[in-house]
Amino acid sequence: MSPVLCLTLNPSVDLFTHTPRVVPTDKLRCGPPQRGPGGGGLNVARVLQRLGLPVRAVFPAGGPAGRWLVDHLAGTGIQPACVPIAGETRENFTVMAQDSGEEYRFVLPGPTLSDAELQACLAAATDALPAGGWVIASGSLPPGAPSDTYARLASLARDRGARLVLDTAGAPLAQALATGVAIVKPNRRELSELLGEPLDTEQRCLDAARRLVDNGQADTVALSMGADGAMLVTSAGAWAAPALPITVASSVGAGDSFTAGLVAGLAQGLAPEAAFAQAVAAGSAALLRPGTGLALAADIALLEPQVQARRLA
Repeated sequence: MSPVLCLTLNPSVDLFTHTPRVVPTDKLRCGPPQRGPGGGGLNVARVLQRLGLPVRAVFPAGGPAGRWLVDHLAGTGIQPACVPIAGETRENFTVMAQDSGEEYRFVLPGPTLSDAELQACLAAATDALPAGGWVIASGSLPPGAPSDTYARLASLARDRGARLVLDTAGAPLAQALATGVAIVKPNRRELSELLGEPLDTEQRCLDAARRLVDNGQADTVALSMGADGAMLVTSAGAWAAPALPITVASSVGAGDSFTAGLVAGLAQGLAPEAAFAQAVAAGSAALLRPGTGLALAADIALLEPQVQARRLA
């Protein structure tokens, strides 16, 4: 199997800690921080690697955080393809208030890439595009990057016969869908904003996803709906599954774990409904792990038999 290519154009080093409570003005004494790679594509890559797939990660990196990111990934089994940049890789910060169990996530914008740096990232991704294989682009674009960046990647992937999986939002999502992708993974809010209509019922979600498929914008729509579960829509059928009853330790990376579970299943030859069940289990497994832990293969295997997917009319 050729490596799955994961592109992260705005990576981060993610810090997670906890404090007894969050209040203004006072010094908030925090517990020991956990540190992990961040950014959608890198999160997906980590879970894919845990599920036994070969992975190649393309990302820009600069400054001390960027050096940490490269060094850390080199020891995980993921094949890193780092593009050096002049700016400094961002650090994001998540704090859990122990009195309420609520998470407070502070996300920085990241460095602005020069035109040459952005072109170098796309060139590195193009060089690694697996003919007939999978390429996953997940996360936000760096500040100032053209909104058609993912659309350009979609065109490159199509020319190489690669299958692009896209998880982003706003104008970059809309422009990429105009080019066409293999799989798009929005959440309900992102899809609602894209289409400019409320998606407050299962039927409206289904109709919206089918419209993307029927219009040729995506071969498959994998829609995450939070507490209402998830939905998978293809030209051959549609399935929905309720959320599993999970005590949430952290929600960081749940959507990326879902994407990894789905792609891993499809890449390993599972039928769409079976890959969907694995995706729901993977997204749920991420909720079990505090901080930046993401989904573990053992937890996915444990939860998958509990997923109750049903076919939609």
